[in-house]
Amino acid sequence: MFWRGVLITLGVALGVRHYVLEARYIPSGSMLPGLQLQDRLLVEKLSLRSRSPKRGEIVVFHAPHHFDPVLSADRKVGPFSCVLAQLPILNSIPGVADPACDAYIKRVVAVSGDRVVVNPRGQVNINGTWLKEPYVQNYCPVDALGMGQCRTLNAVVPPGHVLVLGDNRANSWDGRFWPGGAFLPEQEIIGRAFWRFWPLPTSGALASSDPLKDSGAKAGG
Repeated sequence: MFWRGVLITLGVALGVRHYVLEARYIPSGSMLPGLQLQDRLLVEKLSLRSRSPKRGEIVVFHAPHHFDPVLSADRKVGPFSCVLAQLPILNSIPGVADPACDAYIKRVVAVSGDRVVVNPRGQVNINGTWLKEPYVQNYCPVDALGMGQCRTLNAVVPPGHVLVLGDNRANSWDGRFWPGGAFLPEQEIIGRAFWRFWPLPTSGALASSDPLKDSGAKAGG
């Protein structure tokens, strides 16, 4: 009876984590300054099963190595590879960890049908309106000619995709740099980050308002 209870409890916990809610931590500085290294977040997985992501929402998704046609070429990830790669001890064994098993966190800045322009500084224009993004405080540096090392973009977001960028535009490996295409397929999204629970002094809901509406434009889509 004891082990039966343990197995049921474990099954329920795994089910909740896989289908409903899970905790994630921030592993890099790509979302600075709003999200700091080692911040702990709650990610819910229900809302995006019935709707598409919205501009301004922070999403967790499978690494580009999982879906990018260039990065995933000739890469075979078995059904249990990512399960093993997430275990604290096994993931330190050479050959077990796989970039395709990682998860990224970025902000949705453009949705399906949007005409999006990203300039060399990392500033975003949606459907002719430059976004006011108070969460971005570190744009890409440019020279006197307005040129820099960050890549630009001018395209329409295809159906079933979104454009995600890091808030730290000068230090974020996001859609601007993925070799197989700039846009994230919606089916690769794991969930929506909505609450920071650690550290306690900064705990609370994560800002996710539509930057296009905040910039004074009528936001469709």
